[in-house]
Amino acid sequence: MSLSEVKTYIHRSRVADVVSELTNAGFKNLTVIDVQGLLKSLDSKEQHYSVEIGQKVVTEVKLELVCETETQTAEAVAIIREHGKTGQSSAGWIYVSDIKSAIEITG
Repeated sequence: MSLSEVKTYIHRSRVADVVSELTNAGFKNLTVIDVQGLLKSLDSKEQHYSVEIGQKVVTEVKLELVCETETQTAEAVAIIREHGKTGQSSAGWIYVSDIKSAIEITG
């Protein structure tokens, strides 16, 4: 088995469509986390100033999922690329990493 983690950072306004398409394609165990990031804002209401880092930030979403095959990984990436679009030249990032091992917690 070739486990991969797909981690993506996208605009909050796109996450519902991305999650819907991933679950319709059979992906499970998705993790969705609100994070502060430096993506280009879609409008001025989306952006605010972070005193902690001294920059304007937007609330973006970090989406994580684990794929069991290279085919699954490619499908997940394709779904995220298609449904994460915002019309901007850069709408987020997708990272794919190999997973060395996975241990289930039982009991």
